[in-house]
Amino acid sequence: MAIVVLSGALANKPLNGGEAWVRLSWLFGLKKLGFETWLLEEVRREACINAAGERVPFRDSANLAFFRQVTGDFGLAGSAALLCDGGEQTYGAVLKDLQDLAGAADLLLNISGHLSAPALFERFRRKAYVDIDPGFTQFWHAAGNPGPRLTGHDFYFTIGENIGNPDCSIPTGGIPWRHTRQPVVLEQWPVAPERGGGRFTTVASWRGPYGPVTLGGRTYGLKVHEFRKFLELPRRCPLTLPSPPSDGGEGKKRGQPFEVALDIHPADEKDLTALRANGWRVVDPRAVAGDPAAFRRYVQGSAAEFSVAQGIYVDTNSGWFSDRTVRYLASGKPALVQDTGFCRNLPVGEGLLAFRTLDEAADGAERIARDYDRHCRAARAVAEEHFDSDRVLGRLLREVGVSLPTVRST
Repeated sequence: MAIVVLSGALANKPLNGGEAWVRLSWLFGLKKLGFETWLLEEVRREACINAAGERVPFRDSANLAFFRQVTGDFGLAGSAALLCDGGEQTYGAVLKDLQDLAGAADLLLNISGHLSAPALFERFRRKAYVDIDPGFTQFWHAAGNPGPRLTGHDFYFTIGENIGNPDCSIPTGGIPWRHTRQPVVLEQWPVAPERGGGRFTTVASWRGPYGPVTLGGRTYGLKVHEFRKFLELPRRCPLTLPSPPSDGGEGKKRGQPFEVALDIHPADEKDLTALRANGWRVVDPRAVAGDPAAFRRYVQGSAAEFSVAQGIYVDTNSGWFSDRTVRYLASGKPALVQDTGFCRNLPVGEGLLAFRTLDEAADGAERIARDYDRHCRAARAVAEEHFDSDRVLGRLLREVGVSLPTVRST
């Protein structure tokens, strides 16, 4: 059976259910196509922490506990391994067996260049880089920052679908970037009829894992800088989304809450106060979306999504599109999200609505509220047509020259 190895950050992002789904969707999409799949991840000793954020040994870390929990919950025991410091310590398989696996594999799909241990990386005969942070990756590379770990791959894919086009300011760095999308296994994300009390929700990090990027004298901002532009949205939208029937009666219309499961540092207390003063409901992402099951419940228990994007994605016209938004769409939840240039690649207006300004955001929320059920149906249709893992991964595999197995898994 053909073997594909996926590498990406799971243990490196403990208690982050949304990030876990990024890797799981690639993995299960490949399994659905009939491949034998493995998940390989590296973690540095200094990144190993406990629940309080204190450094601890690898075996005692929250990183390993999260990796063990997620892979166990999803039946991946025996096909997932975690390496500490390039393989000095391992969980799930010994280094020698992983070296044999790398030598036998048909393809390494390396999300963000995550796998770099020479003892494994150099044994793969076909390696594809998958960039899910367009702009950051290319700007760092242009500045000579080795962080993206681009060297040594045979193929380069990015979810920044406008990279290479004249209207996108992200430099290619001489790399022949190919375009791909975030896949979703539709069976894992069925249509959810719950209307979540009429809530527009999202899961976000106020500042994200990276700092602002400067290139050519221009500084590109973060999500915080974009969110501040839309603080007034709840006050601008005294609208209503349909809420579920109560006590056997007809579903009543009520105020439309905007809620964000927000990872925000105590130092940003002024921003948190401003969010609440403008009508945002703020909840703890670790409490409501700290593992994949909780994240799925949160998304599918919402009525719709509202979200902004990282400033760098917006200002470069990158075409970036969120994996989180893909899961809202698959669940039949309309998505109202900040335009990053994706309008040139995806259908917008029904189910998926884009905005650049506060007025456009308010108008989009009103349009969803006016014809909610139609937008729900359209949301699922967008996911089926443009993000179905069979389509997305099938195309990528053809581009790298890996044939699909003749018999697919069910």
